[in-house]
Amino acid sequence: MNVNIMNVDYSTKIPNNVNLSEDRQVLKALEGWHPGYMDWWSDMGPEGFQQSLVYLRTAYSVDPRGWAKFDYVKMPEYRWGILLAPQEENRVIPFGENYGQPAWQEVPGEHRATLRRLIVIQGDTEPASVEQQRHLGKTAPSLYDLRNLFQVNVEEGRHLWAMVYLLQKYFGRDGREEADDLLRRRSGDADSPRMLGAFNEATPDWLSFFMFTYFTDRDGKMQLHSLAQSGFDPLSRTCRFMLTEEAHHMFVGETGISRVVQRTCEAMKAAGISDPTDIAKVRSLGVIDLPTIQKKLNLHYSLSLDLFGSEVSTNAANAFNAGIKGRYKETQIDDDHRLQNSTYPVLKLVNGEIKRVDEPALTALNMRLRDDYTQDCVKGHAALEQDHYARRL
Repeated sequence: MNVNIMNVDYSTKIPNNVNLSEDRQVLKALEGWHPGYMDWWSDMGPEGFQQSLVYLRTAYSVDPRGWAKFDYVKMPEYRWGILLAPQEENRVIPFGENYGQPAWQEVPGEHRATLRRLIVIQGDTEPASVEQQRHLGKTAPSLYDLRNLFQVNVEEGRHLWAMVYLLQKYFGRDGREEADDLLRRRSGDADSPRMLGAFNEATPDWLSFFMFTYFTDRDGKMQLHSLAQSGFDPLSRTCRFMLTEEAHHMFVGETGISRVVQRTCEAMKAAGISDPTDIAKVRSLGVIDLPTIQKKLNLHYSLSLDLFGSEVSTNAANAFNAGIKGRYKETQIDDDHRLQNSTYPVLKLVNGEIKRVDEPALTALNMRLRDDYTQDCVKGHAALEQDHYARRL
C-alpha cells in the first residue's frame, strides 16, 4: 500500500515533499549549497541559452496519475526540488542477510561509508552529463530536439539535488563536504575529473547525444532500479521517483537514433545507393553514413559497459548482503534473495579463450546487472526495428 502521496511544497526556496520547512537544519544546509549550484549551472549549464524561455516540464507531485506541469521558464529559474516517491507502509528489506526485516529510515552506522559512496557516485553522474552536453544547443537539428535536450539537462540537475538532499540530511559534515565536491569536479578536467570514465568523454555532436541517452542513461536506469531496492528507504524512494523522469531520457535516445537511421536510409534509397560502405557518396547527401552510426554505437555501448565494474566483485556482494543495493527488479526474481548457494555464469579468459565459468552469484552481481542491461538494450533495438517496419507499411 502506498501512503503519503502529496504535492510539492513551493513555500521554501527548494521545492520539496519531505517537509523541509520543519527540518530547519537540513533546509539551512541546502539553502547554503544553493548559490554554489547556481554558480555551477551558470558556468557549466547549456551555453548561450541561460536567458531563453524554454517550454519545460516541472514535477509538482509524485502521484503517478499526474505529476508534472509544463510552462515556459528560463532555465536558471527552474524550480529544482527534492522529491521522494510515496513511502510504502511496512516496507521490508527485499534481499540479503537482512531479508524480511523492516527497511531502515536512518543510516545504519556499519553501512554508513558504503551508502555514502554509492550516493556520491550516483550524484556525480548527474552534473557530469550536463557538462558534457552544454554546447549542443548551438547545433540543435530542430526546436523539438533543443527542448528535449534542455528537459534532460534540468532533470539531471534535479537528480543531483536528490542525491545532495540525502547527503545533507543523513551524513552530517561528511555529506556536506561530498555535496560541495559534486560541484567542484568537472567532466574531462585533468585535475578534478568526474568519478566514472564514461562521464569524462566528450559529447561533441547530436548523434553522440542520442547514443548517450540510449546507452548511458539506460545504465542509469539499471543502477537506479538496483538502488531503488535498497533497505535504506529514503534512497529507495528517491530512486523510484528519479526513474519516472529517466524514462524520457531514454525516449530521446531511442527516437533520436531512429530518426537518424531512417533519414539516412531514405536518402540512400532516393539516390539509388545500395552500398552503405560508400561513405563519401552517402555523406554527399547530407546524412550520416551507417558505418559512422555503427562506430558511435559501439563506442557508447562499450563505455556504458565499463560503468558496471568488475564482473566478479566482493564490493557488490557485500552491498547485496548488507541490504544496500539489490538486483534489477529484485522483487520479481524467483529465488531466495540471499544467493548463499547460487551460481551465475561469468565470461572469463581461460587459457587464452573466452569461456563461461560459474561463479558464486553473490560475487557475480555486476555481471548479472550487465547482462540485464544488454537485454534491455536489445529490447530497445527491437522496438526501433518494429517502428521502422510499421513506417514502411
